[in-house]
Amino acid sequence: MSSAEALRLAQTSGLDLVEVAASAQPPVCRIMNFDKYRYLQKKKSQGSKRTTSASTVKEVKMGARTDKHDVEFKVRHIRRFVGEGQRVKLSISLRGRENVHPELGQAMLDQVVKMVEDVAQAEGGMRREGRNLSIMLLPR
Repeated sequence: MSSAEALRLAQTSGLDLVEVAASAQPPVCRIMNFDKYRYLQKKKSQGSKRTTSASTVKEVKMGARTDKHDVEFKVRHIRRFVGEGQRVKLSISLRGRENVHPELGQAMLDQVVKMVEDVAQAEGGMRREGRNLSIMLLPR
């Protein structure tokens, strides 16, 4: 139908003539209430913003010489956080003479990552931040 005829038809029904595909041959138009369409699009985008939650980072700290039971306790926390879909930053703090032997902290990090590898994966590698060793764990 011609554009003049389509425009007259839209005006008689009290609606708008909206161009849907301008690059098509011939161009495709639709007769609709454009204000209502924009309102519904805005509501849809607001609804999706509401359901999306920001990805939070939980931090779990322990020392290089933490006891086996305490490590298992922290691993349960990591499993719970990862199960909820959160990222976990695992930090091992080195105190005093431990700073001279960062391989102790590295061994602790490797041990914990191995314990949670079924539910989490390590993002990047180990990072040294001052007297802390850290690694980021993501849900699988």
